[in-house]
Amino acid sequence: MSCTRNCKLSSEKNACCKLQTTARPGDWEGKQQDASQETCLCNEYRALGKKSVEIMTLKKRFAFCLLLLCQVIWAQNDSINKLKEVVVSDANLKKYSNSQSVLKLNDSVINKNEALLTDLLNFNSTIYFKEYGRGMVSTVAFRGTTASQTAVIWNGININSQMNGSTDFNTISGSDYNSVSVKAGGGSVIYGSGAIGGTVHLNNDLAFYNRFETNLKLDYGSFNTIGINYKTNISNKKWSAQIGFSKNSSTNDYKYLNLYNWKGEQRWNQNGQYDIITMSANVGYKFDAKNSLKLYSQTSNTDRNTSLVSESETKTRYINGFSRNLLEYDGDFGKFTTNLKAAYIFENYQYYPDNSLNFFTYGKTESLITKADLGYQISKSTQIEAIIDYNRTKGYGSGFGDHVREISSAALLVKQDLSVEWKNEFGIRKEFTDNYESPLLFSLGSSYQFGKLYNLKLNLSRNFRIPTFNDLYWETGGNPDLKPESSYQAEIGNVFTFKNISLTQTFYYMKIKDLLQWIPGSNGIWSPQNTDKVNSYGAETLLSWKKQFGKNNFAANATYAYTASKNEDTKKQLFYVPLNKATASVSYSRNRISAYYQFMFNDFVYTTENNNPKDIINDYNVSNIGIDYDFKFLDTFKLGFQVLNLFNKEYESLEYRPMPGRNFNLYLTLKF
Repeated sequence: MSCTRNCKLSSEKNACCKLQTTARPGDWEGKQQDASQETCLCNEYRALGKKSVEIMTLKKRFAFCLLLLCQVIWAQNDSINKLKEVVVSDANLKKYSNSQSVLKLNDSVINKNEALLTDLLNFNSTIYFKEYGRGMVSTVAFRGTTASQTAVIWNGININSQMNGSTDFNTISGSDYNSVSVKAGGGSVIYGSGAIGGTVHLNNDLAFYNRFETNLKLDYGSFNTIGINYKTNISNKKWSAQIGFSKNSSTNDYKYLNLYNWKGEQRWNQNGQYDIITMSANVGYKFDAKNSLKLYSQTSNTDRNTSLVSESETKTRYINGFSRNLLEYDGDFGKFTTNLKAAYIFENYQYYPDNSLNFFTYGKTESLITKADLGYQISKSTQIEAIIDYNRTKGYGSGFGDHVREISSAALLVKQDLSVEWKNEFGIRKEFTDNYESPLLFSLGSSYQFGKLYNLKLNLSRNFRIPTFNDLYWETGGNPDLKPESSYQAEIGNVFTFKNISLTQTFYYMKIKDLLQWIPGSNGIWSPQNTDKVNSYGAETLLSWKKQFGKNNFAANATYAYTASKNEDTKKQLFYVPLNKATASVSYSRNRISAYYQFMFNDFVYTTENNNPKDIINDYNVSNIGIDYDFKFLDTFKLGFQVLNLFNKEYESLEYRPMPGRNFNLYLTLKF
C-alpha cells in the first residue's frame, strides 16, 4: 500500500502525506510494519504552541536563577573533596543488564559526531535509521522492528510519543547528555511499552564533588549550519547542578548529487530549513550519605520546514516541542532502599500544510507519571525490588479528539549474585487499564564469567507495545478495540576480553504477534488492525580496542549487525530493514593533536512488502574524517575541522530523500 492511500483517512492525513512522500509506494515504513504511526508520523513533529512557549519562558528564568544559586553554593564551600562521587540517573540500567549487551557512548565519542542524535547512533551502533532528508524526521529499525518498538529512556523515564509511539531522533542533541547508552533486546519489564527491539538511554548523571566547570562548543558548517552547545557543572559534596543550552540550525540548501529537473538544472534541497533549541536544568541535593533529592528539567522547540520531493509541491512546515520534568528521591535504609519518581511530560505540535497560510492542525498530550521502586536485600547474594507506577495521559487535538488514558502497573525484580562469576536476573510485570488487555511480561537472564577471557550471557523475555492515541482515536478510522503488540525474545551473548581488546557477539531470535497495520475496510476507510506476525533473527558484533605507545594513543571501534526480519506468512523481508549494517572508527592522539576516521555501511533495503527487486534503495557507505588541535589557552581550547561524506557518495535511506554530498564543519571547543 502507499502512503498516499494511507492518508485517505482524512484531508489532514492527505496533507501529512504530502509532507513526506510521492505517489510511489514505499516512502513510508508504515505500510506494513506500523502503518498508523508512520502514515502520520508528522503528527508528532509539528509546533510548539502558546502553552509550551510560556513554559519555555519560565524555564529560561528558572535556569538563570538556578545558575545564580549554584554559584553561591560553590562560593560557600572552598574545601577540596577528593572523592568524586557520581549519582547515576538510571540505576536500573546498570543493575539489571548483566545478561544483555549495553553500548555506552561517552563525551569523547559524542564530541566526534555531528550534533543530532541520528548521526551519533548511525555511525556508532547497529541501529538502522530512516531519514526524510538531512535534519528531517528520523526513525529507527532496531533488530528489524518498527520505529515504535524502540523505547527512548530519559533519566529512567520512557519518553516515546503518546501520539504515535515513537521518537524523532533528529529533534535530540546527543551533547545535551553526559552519556548515551544503547541496550539491545527486550526491556518492557522495567521500561514499559515499546522496549522490544531495544532501548536508547539519555542520561544526566549528577556528580557530588567540588567543581565549577563550563563547556562551550561552537560549530559552523556547510549549508549555513550553526551549532551551539553550552553546559555548566557546579557542585560540592552536598549540591550538584547542571545547566545546558543547545541550538542547531541550518538553511539546509544542499545540492542533490546527479539529480536534475526537466530543464537540466541541478536540483537542491528546497524548504529544508530547521532550527532546534533545547534548554535543561538539573539539580541534586544530598541530605546525608543515604538520602538525596534530584530534579531534572528539559524544554525543547523544533521548528522545521519539510524538504520538497518535487519542485511543484506546496511548501509545508511543522513545529513540535516538549517539556519534561522529573523529581526523584533516593533513600537507603540498610536492607531497605527506596526510589520515588514523579514526572510531568508535555508534548505538542502544529502542522501547517501551506507555509503561506496561517492554518494548522494540532495535537497535545500531557502525562503525569508516578513511580515507587522499593528494594530489599534478602541476603548478601539476593535482592528484590517491587515497582508500582501510575501513568495518566490526557490527549487532545484536531486529529483524535479529547481523551484520557490511565495505566497502572506492578512489577517484581529479583537480582541474585551467586558468586563473583555467576549473576542472575528475573522480573515480571503486569499493566492494568481499561483501554486494552495487557499480557503478563517477564524477563529471565543469567551471566557467567569463565575466567578473565570469556563471559557467557543468556536472556529470555516477553515484551510489548501498546496502541497509541492515533491508533485508538484517530478521526476517522481509529480502533478502540486494538490489542497490544507482543513479542517473545531469546538471545545468547558471548563476551571475549583479552588485554586491550573486547569483542561481544550476540545471537537472538524474536517472535512478534499482533503487529499493528492500517488496512482499508469495506467502507473504504483505513483503520488499524492487529494482523501480521513477524519472525526476526540475527547476530550483532561489538568490537573495541585501545593501545598506548609512549605519547601515542590509538583506539578502534566497530559494530556489525545481520538482521533477518520476515513476515511469518509471506516469508518476505520487512521493507526498510537491511540484512547487513556495519560501522567502524579509528582515532589517534598525541599531546595536543588528535584525528579520527568514521565509516558506515548500510545494505540495500526493499521499499515494498512483496520484495520486488526493482523497488529497492541501493546499499551505500559513508565516511567522515576529522582533526583538532588543543591550544591549551584554557583547560581546553580545541579548534577542529571535519569533512563529512568524505568520498562524496550519492545516497539516501528513504526513497526520494537524497542526503548531502561532501560537506564541511569547523568547530571550537572551550573548557574552563
